[in-house]
Amino acid sequence: MMYKETSKKIKIMMNEGVFPGVSFSFMTKTESEDHTWGKAQIFPEAEVLDRSLLFDVASLTKVICTTTVVLQLMEAKIIEIDRSLKTYYPAFEDEKITIRHLLTHTSDIQSYIENRDTLSKEELKRAYNQVQSGEALGKKVSYTDTGTILLGFMLEELLGKEVIELFKERVLHPLDMRESIFLPTDSANIVPTENHPVRGLIRGQTHDPKAFVLAEHAGNAGLFTNLTDLKKFTSMYLNEGVYQDTKLLERTTICSLLADQTPNKHGNRSLGWDLKDDLTGRPILFHTGYTGTFLLIDPNEKEAFIFLSNRVHPVDKRAEYIEKRDELIEIYLKEKITNKDESLSF
Repeated sequence: MMYKETSKKIKIMMNEGVFPGVSFSFMTKTESEDHTWGKAQIFPEAEVLDRSLLFDVASLTKVICTTTVVLQLMEAKIIEIDRSLKTYYPAFEDEKITIRHLLTHTSDIQSYIENRDTLSKEELKRAYNQVQSGEALGKKVSYTDTGTILLGFMLEELLGKEVIELFKERVLHPLDMRESIFLPTDSANIVPTENHPVRGLIRGQTHDPKAFVLAEHAGNAGLFTNLTDLKKFTSMYLNEGVYQDTKLLERTTICSLLADQTPNKHGNRSLGWDLKDDLTGRPILFHTGYTGTFLLIDPNEKEAFIFLSNRVHPVDKRAEYIEKRDELIEIYLKEKITNKDESLSF
């Protein structure tokens, strides 16, 4: 077993009821070890988790899809990230917010929208076009979905298609992620999320309330995928932007993501990605999804950890999960160093 202690911790978390089931992979450039354990659901009745089932990966949509397409447009010189969003998306009112601000969560967007979850798609889009930056613009990292929602609107404006069509065309199809979908029409192969007080058991619908309303226009969430397809995306990062014979991103772009890209270079955020230091102080790309998912990718060492759970099912116990998830990641990072030291000693 590649990561014995990490795997043991995952089993303990599952047995404690932190999540009903889990599908995860430890990857290097040349090999991987995959596991799928537990239940797809425990309410209204128990169902075994099968590897082929699709998870609502929530905010992993941001890095898999939205960030990738924005980076492609940067490479093609269609956009410059230090220009204002309004340059490329004139319907947006605040002229001070740049694409860099949105990608690094430094826009200080005042994103409260009254009665947000009762608005129609068109009303919600209009409301987002009117949000304003605050006094901490460019100075403080404050994670928000609003940035990638606005970037999704920008992509639609520039490329003339619904954003989920752009994601399919520019990310899913080139990477042969043929099992991944948006807006499922059949819930049978979907892992359910929360038993919601208003929506009931959410299965085959996007858990995130904003992406649920925005539907085909959502850049912040909405991707349903599984371990098989996520390994294709991740291997592209481990292979310097190339998957099999398809180049999705330039090697220099992948390298640039390991640097702090916030305006003051002290925010520990990259373009789209969070930066997490390994135990030697080197940066690793990291991103989470609210529903119980995360990606941890080390492009330098060519290693990755993919984690898919539906920890919001049937009840959302966020604080408990985050504490244990962070413990899990620490165990993984320690074991990663140990594995490296052992391989060097041979």
